[in-house]
Amino acid sequence: MNPLVRSAVALAACTGLLVTAFSPVNAAPAVPKKDQAVQQDHAMGSQIRKHEGGARLRVKPRKDPSIQATVAGIDVSGYQGNVDWAAYWNQGKQFAYVKATESTGYVNPYFAQQYNGSYNVGMIRGAYHFALPDRSSGAAQADYFIAHGGGWSPDGRTLPGALDAEYNPYGSTCYGLSKAAMTNWMLDFSDTYRARTGVFPVIYTSTSWWNQCVNAGFSTTNPLWVARYASAVGALPYDWGNYTMWQYSSSPIDQNQFNGGYDRLQALAFG
Repeated sequence: MNPLVRSAVALAACTGLLVTAFSPVNAAPAVPKKDQAVQQDHAMGSQIRKHEGGARLRVKPRKDPSIQATVAGIDVSGYQGNVDWAAYWNQGKQFAYVKATESTGYVNPYFAQQYNGSYNVGMIRGAYHFALPDRSSGAAQADYFIAHGGGWSPDGRTLPGALDAEYNPYGSTCYGLSKAAMTNWMLDFSDTYRARTGVFPVIYTSTSWWNQCVNAGFSTTNPLWVARYASAVGALPYDWGNYTMWQYSSSPIDQNQFNGGYDRLQALAFG
């Protein structure tokens, strides 16, 4: 064989070996197209920032003279991976919410490290669920959330689960639901969670999204966690006269303020 040809054949064989060695033979099978949406990890507030702005703002909340005390906290999702909880504790963060689930097809792969790690450093922690109301019923998503880390126990260190209700990542703002239908979905989730755990879930939302998509108030049952990336909390969603938590910044991580002293945060954890 011509030496040049022999060299080309050897090179091709070697290259083939390299391709074989590094090809993803053990990669997970492709997610069916209809299930791709629920495999995504949408962090709390990701769609609110997309629609309302504030993604890169480092906001410092202005002191409200009507509030006697506040408690600092953060929230995390799978995007943060394994979290250095001691570092955040040393920064004065005393509570945390951890994403557990989305719809009925996604579980945060870092949930155990994040949920248990925050607890182990001394934080009061809770779990949250990113809602996709056009995928399944409120009851089905509440059950899925509870089954995958979203439960509650009256130990004074576990906050009620939170329902993350915000803009649709895949289409129309209100998921193609009328205000009446969305209200019923929220009630279905909230009532199911309450029946199974003994407490109402916290509702996380923005004033703009809630007022566009929901036509009833939840102020007598559900604590409000409002998202607004500014130095003041501003107008609250329909029917709520006060808020329990405020997500005021997403930089360098989602920053939250509890509206009350540490004893009131403990009271919420006790139900």
